[in-house]
Amino acid sequence: MHVVYSVLVVAHLLGMAAVVGGWVARRPEVGAVMLWGARAQLISGIALVGLAESIDSLGKDPNLAKTGVKLAIAVAVAGFAEAGHGDAARGRPVGRLSDAAGGLAVVNVVVATLWT
Repeated sequence: MHVVYSVLVVAHLLGMAAVVGGWVARRPEVGAVMLWGARAQLISGIALVGLAESIDSLGKDPNLAKTGVKLAIAVAVAGFAEAGHGDAARGRPVGRLSDAAGGLAVVNVVVATLWT
C-alpha cells in the first residue's frame, strides 16, 4: 500500500503542477492541461485522505480540518476550471475564471505547506 500511496502523491503533485503551470502559461485561457490537473488534484487528494485514514501502517493521521479546507478549495478550483474551459469551448470570454482557478490552486499549496 505504500507504493499506491506514493503513486497517488506523485499524481497529486503533477495535478498541482498542471493547474499552476497551465494558469501561468495560458493565461487568460483555461486549457485542457489546467482542467485535467484540477480533476487529478481532486480525485488523488480524496484517495490520499481515504488511504491515510484507513491504513494504520502508513503512519499518517490526517488533520480533518485542514483536509476540509483543502477539499473546499479544490472543488472551487475544479469548478472554475470546468466553467472556464466550457466557456472557452463555446467561444465565450473566460473572464477571471482562469485567475480564480490558478490563484486558488496556489492558495491550496500554501495551506498544504504552512498549516501544520
